[in-house]
Amino acid sequence: MLQRRTVIDIPEFYVGSIMSITVSDRYSETKRSKFVGICIHRTGQLQLANFTLRNVIDGMGVEICYDLYNPMILSIDVLRLEKRLDDTLIYLRDALPEYSTFPEDMRQEILEDGVEVPVNPLRVKMTERPWTRKWEQYDLKGVEKLQYVPQLFADRAKRIIEDPVYTYDLMHEYRTHCTEEMMYSICKRLAEHEKNVVEVRRAAKLKRFIRVSKSPIGAKASANEATKAEASTTTNS
Repeated sequence: MLQRRTVIDIPEFYVGSIMSITVSDRYSETKRSKFVGICIHRTGQLQLANFTLRNVIDGMGVEICYDLYNPMILSIDVLRLEKRLDDTLIYLRDALPEYSTFPEDMRQEILEDGVEVPVNPLRVKMTERPWTRKWEQYDLKGVEKLQYVPQLFADRAKRIIEDPVYTYDLMHEYRTHCTEEMMYSICKRLAEHEKNVVEVRRAAKLKRFIRVSKSPIGAKASANEATKAEASTTTNS
């Protein structure tokens, strides 16, 4: 994981951020392909971390799940850094396509230093039933009031949402979040690693600069030697 970070910069992003991922593709003419989409889901931790991007292309919803430390990834760019009201946006599959459509040539929006990550209060509008999931049973904050749900289903979903079983599920909390001790050790190793990466990149940059600056001088010296050799040949003749 640390070695992978020496090769590629992994920026800060959240569910709801619009991103551009460039991966290696041997079947492409340029040997690489790019996909732009909104991050709708993040799962896993450390080496098993992954995220899913979604975009509507030619009227068809396309989703690609990337492993965060996949060596096939060439670059990760955040075009718009923002958060949403929910921790997951999988319900965009059943929302109107306009909420998942983004141009492939979208420009990057840069935030000023020290500014908090903005939270987009957008509430999407769902399509008619049937849906891929029973969204009335989820406590969704980024969705408008569901209009196509019978009252019986709505009452049943309300009882499920108010059930405190999932609220106090300690094992679920343990499996989905790192403890403070683990986070402290990980952050400590990352801080030391980032310091080493900066030094290695600085040395490589200096070495590359010296190599480039020497090449014109060498070329000029060889040209002068060739001129002198031609002049001596002309004089002898």
